[in-house]
Amino acid sequence: MLEQVAGGFGALALSALVAQGDLALPLAAADLAPPSNELRGVDFPAKAKSVIFLYMDGGPSQVDTFDPKPRLTAENGKPFGLKMEPTQFNNNGATLGSPWKFARHGQSGIEISELFPEVAKHADKLAVVRSMTSQFPEHTSANYFLHTGTGIQGRPSMGAWATYGLGSECRDLPGFVVVNGGLVPPGGLDNFNSGFLPATYQGSIFAASNPPVANVIPIEPNTQLQRNKLDFIQQIESQDTTRSSAVESAIANYELAYRMQSVVPRLTDYSGETAETQALYGIDQKHKGTASFARQCILARRLVEEGVRFIELTCPNVGHDRWDQHGNLKQGHEDNARAVDQPIAALLADLERRGLLESTLVVWAGEFGRTPFAQGSNGRDHNPYAYSIWMAGAGIKGGTIYGSSDDYGYKVVENRVEMHDLHATMLHLLGVDHTKLTFRFSGRDMRLTDVHGHVIHGILS
Repeated sequence: MLEQVAGGFGALALSALVAQGDLALPLAAADLAPPSNELRGVDFPAKAKSVIFLYMDGGPSQVDTFDPKPRLTAENGKPFGLKMEPTQFNNNGATLGSPWKFARHGQSGIEISELFPEVAKHADKLAVVRSMTSQFPEHTSANYFLHTGTGIQGRPSMGAWATYGLGSECRDLPGFVVVNGGLVPPGGLDNFNSGFLPATYQGSIFAASNPPVANVIPIEPNTQLQRNKLDFIQQIESQDTTRSSAVESAIANYELAYRMQSVVPRLTDYSGETAETQALYGIDQKHKGTASFARQCILARRLVEEGVRFIELTCPNVGHDRWDQHGNLKQGHEDNARAVDQPIAALLADLERRGLLESTLVVWAGEFGRTPFAQGSNGRDHNPYAYSIWMAGAGIKGGTIYGSSDDYGYKVVENRVEMHDLHATMLHLLGVDHTKLTFRFSGRDMRLTDVHGHVIHGILS
């Protein structure tokens, strides 16, 4: 009885009353976990309230985007000058110089490829990490590692950890939202799962189509009929004295879905955006990938405005593979860059002018990079030994380059960054000590960073 009182509908009622009162706290509908797993709150003042994770599925090439290597150009077509590690497919060719030119941008002079002319205008906002690494050379395990901190299936995603630790400031939407641009990454939806955390913390998938969420339009002719159904479910389940936390989570999700039906249609109606804003993001672009990702980025900004804690955007469909160019590197990377460049630049500009960038952490990353030598004649294979990501916004020291790779862009030679370091830094900016954010499972205190991870202080303001 005491367990049910502590973790059952009493908690739900308290959450609702507090959220609606004058002393509102950032509690989500997911606050139904057992007392030992209740929301922890921040460990120190947070710089970021929300995270937007721009997931570049497939592995963008670091030496073609944010890590210029003149030596590759000088030795293009010649035998590669370093020992080659085993790659995914081992169809290794000669040294492959970048087809794109690099130029310095902003007062910081960060070198960025001509693939990103619009993002380059925001160089002074970016902290470019050129020494990122992964432990896995194939997509599925690398995706799990990027999202969950381990290379196996079934662990909680970083978005789930963030909402478990902090809750959400939005009562009518999930705390963790994934805006699917049309390409589910290798590893599937488990990249966004809650793992052993309560189910209320898993990522909610919003599609790029309309409506963005299945069944968001109620089938009942009026809201009272739907409310009666939910009340009946609560009445039946309240009589079950053996009810588990999984059932509590399911009921909470029903309630959240009910509230979403009035919020989601408004969020995804872009007619209220000015013509200038729509043009800024590129909604009217003829390139379908650009128009699709523009809508995703506008939705991300709107979700931040609503108080959603963690938003992830996935790549749009550009008619062929994502950033995974084992062949036809030039067209593949150009098509993918064209799809995301203008919308991402617009997102940074729009967040800044609305005063949201200082409290929103924006992260751009793939699961690994590409080899500096060719696969076949015109592609690049997977490279987990060194690649580039960037971060901007809350607590980030813009105009910063952190770490470096060798002259070929093959392996890290300075300030190696591991995946656990990235996760530790993201949590740090949210005000959470990554070593203290734990969940007891299978006799052990689990955490996103396992027993690893160091905050990357060199990129923090």
